[in-house]
Amino acid sequence: MASPYYLALPGDFVLIGKQPDGDSVRFVPDDPNLFDELQDSFRIKPTKSDGSVQLRFEAVDATELHYGTASQAMAATPRDAVLTWLGFNDVKFGGAGGTTVTACQPERTRGVILSKAADANGRPISYVLPEAEPDRIKLGRWNYVDKALLRRTVNVPLLEQGLAYYTVYNSTPAQHRKLLSGIAATARSDAQGVWAVDATSNFVLDTQADIGPDRAVILPKLFRRCTDYLKAKQQGFIGELADWLRANASSPRAEDDRVHLVSANVTVPLSSLIEQRNNRISLAADLLDIVFIAK
Repeated sequence: MASPYYLALPGDFVLIGKQPDGDSVRFVPDDPNLFDELQDSFRIKPTKSDGSVQLRFEAVDATELHYGTASQAMAATPRDAVLTWLGFNDVKFGGAGGTTVTACQPERTRGVILSKAADANGRPISYVLPEAEPDRIKLGRWNYVDKALLRRTVNVPLLEQGLAYYTVYNSTPAQHRKLLSGIAATARSDAQGVWAVDATSNFVLDTQADIGPDRAVILPKLFRRCTDYLKAKQQGFIGELADWLRANASSPRAEDDRVHLVSANVTVPLSSLIEQRNNRISLAADLLDIVFIAK
C-alpha cells in the first residue's frame, strides 16, 4: 500500500527563463541533499545554472501547453492560476510559442513541496504549498499528509475547478485517491473546466489538429500517446493507435501503460481500453476509475 508520508522540502519557485504549465513549475530547494531521501532520487538532476528542478504535481494532469511543438486547448488557464496561487504577479511571456517567462513580480516566491519519489523523468512528484501555507509542517522531515493538509495544496483547486484532469498512480495513497477522485467527480458533475468539453470517450484522430488547441480536449496522457502515434505514422508506421501502443510496450518510453481499473479490480494494458473505428477513437474506461501503474 502506498505510504501517505511525504518529505517537506522548503525552497523557492522560479519562473524567469522557464516554461511553467498547469501541473509543473521549477523549484530550488533550500537543501538539495534532501532529495537523496526520495525514492529514485538518482533520477533528479538539478540544473547547474540555478539548482532548480522541474516538479510534477501529484494526482493532476493539466492539458498540454508545450508537448514538443504540440499543445492542447485550455492549457494557459491552469498555468496562470497556479502562478497566481504561488504568489506571482505581472508574469510576461515570450520566446518560441510565447510560453517562456521573461519577467514576473517577484522573481521568486517561497513555498514547500511534499514529495516522496521522483518520476521516470527525474521530476519530484509533489503536492505543492505556497508561502502562506507551510505552518504546522515539519520542514525537512517526513510528514503524514492527512486530508486537511492535502486540501491546503494547490493540487486540490486544480481539480475542484476542473483546471486539470484527475490522474493518479498506484504510488498515490489510497486515502488521497478517494478524496481527490471525489473532488474531481463533483467538478465533472458540475461541468467545470475540462469536464464541460471532455472528448476522451469519443474523438476524431486524423491529424494533430484534431486534438490541437482549437479542437477536441482529451486526457493529456492520451493526448501525448496520440501525438507520438501520429509522428510514428508520418515515419511509416502502419496500424491503429492500439497497435502502436502494443508495438512500443517494451520500448524505453513504455507507451502502453499498465492501468488498474478500481471498480473491476483488474490491471490491463492501456491498449486494451482503446476502441477505434476508422478515424474515431474512444477510451473505454471511466477516467475517475483509472489508476496508472508507476514505471
